[in-house]
Amino acid sequence: MIRPNFLAKGDKIAIVATARKVSPEEIQPSVDLFRSWGLEVLYDDRLFASDNQFAGSDELRAACLQQYLDNPEVKAIVCARGGYGTVRIIDRLDFTAFARHPKWLVGYSDVTVLHSHIHNNLGISTLHATMPLNIPTDATEKPYPATESLKAALFGNLQSYNASQLLTHSSLHNRGGRCSGQVVGGNLSILYSLCGSASDISTEGKILFIEDLDEYLYHIDRMMQNLKRTGKLQKINGLIVGAMSDMHDNTIPYGKTAEEIVLEAVVDYDYPVLFSENFGHVGTENLALPLCVEVEMTVGEEDASLRFV
Repeated sequence: MIRPNFLAKGDKIAIVATARKVSPEEIQPSVDLFRSWGLEVLYDDRLFASDNQFAGSDELRAACLQQYLDNPEVKAIVCARGGYGTVRIIDRLDFTAFARHPKWLVGYSDVTVLHSHIHNNLGISTLHATMPLNIPTDATEKPYPATESLKAALFGNLQSYNASQLLTHSSLHNRGGRCSGQVVGGNLSILYSLCGSASDISTEGKILFIEDLDEYLYHIDRMMQNLKRTGKLQKINGLIVGAMSDMHDNTIPYGKTAEEIVLEAVVDYDYPVLFSENFGHVGTENLALPLCVEVEMTVGEEDASLRFV
C-alpha cells in the first residue's frame, strides 16, 4: 500500500470532471471551501465542457485528467461529480507519472472506476469522499460531516470513526466481530460492471466496502450473487455496507430490503459486517473513507469503530 503525502496549506489541488457535465455555479462553493483551507485550486474552462450529458468528449475528459495526473505539483485531484462516463476514459489514461508522484484521488459513485483501477494496478491509496457538486454554499461557515471529514482525511488528521459517527438505522443489521485489512470497493453497480476487466478489484484479505443508489432490489441481489460467485465475498476479512439510497421495488415485491439481501449473500461466512448509512449517496453526511488503507474494524451490538492505521 502506497499512501500519498497529506496536504499542507499552499498545496495545489485540481478539480476535474470525468463523467457528467457541471456548471461554474455548481463548482464555486467547493472552490471557495478549498481556498478557505489554504489550498490553491486549479481548473480551466474545459471543466465546463458539454457533450450531451458528458463533461465534454471522452478525449477531452481524459486529457484534462491526464494533465493533472502528470503534474507533480498537484497534490490531490478532486472529481467534480459522478453520473456516468469514467469507464469510457480509463483505458486512455497513462498512470506512469502518477505512480512516480502519487497524489490523492477524491470522489465516489462513478469515480469508483478510478479507485478500483488504481488499487488493482498501482496499490496507491485513494479517498472515497464528497465531491464539489455536493458541497453546499455555506460550507465555509458551517461544519458538515462530509466536508469536515474530507479536510481531516486530506490533511492527515483522520484517525478513526466511533459509534456516534457510524451507527445509523441500518446498523440494526450489524454482524459483530473484529477484523483488519485494507478497505477496497465503492459503488456496488460500478464494481459489478468492472468484473473481469483490468480495473477489477482483488478482495482477498481486504475489508470490502459497498454502497449504491437508485437501484431495483432485485438488481442488488443480482450484483451480490455475482460478487459471491466470483469469489469476492469468500475470503474478505470484513464488510462495510454504506447507504443503499432510494431503492426501488417492482409491483410484485422482491420481499427483502437491500440490507437483508446483502446479509443473505454473506450468510455462509463469519466475518463482521458494519452497516452505516453515513457512507455513500447521503449528501452532507457522506463521511470520507480512505481506500487501500489499513483499517481496524470493530463491530459490537451497540458499538462500532474504524481506526485507520
